[in-house]
Amino acid sequence: MLLVLCVDLDDDLGRKTGLETPVVGREAVEDGAVALATADPEDSDVNVMFQGLHVLDDLRADEDEQVEVAAVTGLQGSEVRATRAVGDEVDTVLAGLSTGESVRAIVITDGAQDESVLPVIRSRVPIDSVRRVVVRQAQDLESMYYTMKQVLADPETRGTLLVPLGILLLIYPFVTIATFFDVPGAAVIGLLSALLGLYTLFRGLGLESTVDDVADRARNLLYAGRVTIITYVVAAALLVVGGAEGIETLRAVRAGLGGSPSAVTVLAALVNGAIRWFAAAGITSSLGQVTDEYLADRFKWRYLNAPFYVAAIAVVLYAVTGFLLPPVPGVTSLSLTDLAVALTVGTLLGVLSTLTFAIAESRHPTSVEPT
Repeated sequence: MLLVLCVDLDDDLGRKTGLETPVVGREAVEDGAVALATADPEDSDVNVMFQGLHVLDDLRADEDEQVEVAAVTGLQGSEVRATRAVGDEVDTVLAGLSTGESVRAIVITDGAQDESVLPVIRSRVPIDSVRRVVVRQAQDLESMYYTMKQVLADPETRGTLLVPLGILLLIYPFVTIATFFDVPGAAVIGLLSALLGLYTLFRGLGLESTVDDVADRARNLLYAGRVTIITYVVAAALLVVGGAEGIETLRAVRAGLGGSPSAVTVLAALVNGAIRWFAAAGITSSLGQVTDEYLADRFKWRYLNAPFYVAAIAVVLYAVTGFLLPPVPGVTSLSLTDLAVALTVGTLLGVLSTLTFAIAESRHPTSVEPT
């Protein structure tokens, strides 16, 4: 058996005519279509019901099996409630069909919005085909409106489309306002173009998830009372100071040589000037990490190797770069003996710290090692 289903998702038929739904049978559907056309000639659901009658007549002329037509409606307002109401009316129609044959449906709608109920109908009866009815003078107008509505309702799509469009639309008013304050319009256009370019790159590279993860991690560190967030800030400041000190050392070397130094000398000057501050940053951050591990009951003696390793590496790099630097005013240049002593001290510092904390771990274990 074939069932022609005319779908009216927002219940125009029931609200505007006062008819009880669902409406089953050719005469009942025709009377409902005439009543709706009389109440509101511009309603597109009128065309749906007349199309259902047209399909019914064609099928009865061409098919040998039984064919019936019904109009089902939903509710105005919530799409979820409307979809459920359509499903309930389809159940009512199927329960009222007195046939022992399996029922298949042909669904008639007036646009993309009504077609959102297709999964609900398909869960109750197999669907052979779906036919969309539109007025020729307004073809695809309702579908376009519904599609635009759905796109703008999506937060991600809304941000991708409307934010760049908003920045573009703000260019002219900002340039106009800038002229009153004697600000060049080119500067305003350049600033807005930079903002638009940065936003496009941000969205194109998918950095929004990375930024959200970093913000969540920082927020968790603050709420958990982690010491590392303070030591990381201090370490970042020390790195900035170290970079500036490295540049000052390079300037002193250039001034002392009176010319352009070699690439090796430039690298040695930058490292020599910055290494002490970089070492302080490494020791500070590692001590903060060790403290957090201790507070979380995850402390192990070997974690204390980190600040000693940083100090040992700093001593070696300072000595090597100091040996490579020329003897100029304002720069400490080391001899071969100083280099040998520094290398020995750095090696012993690393080895002794490793042995010391390995012995401490064996004699005073902090926790059971995972197997």
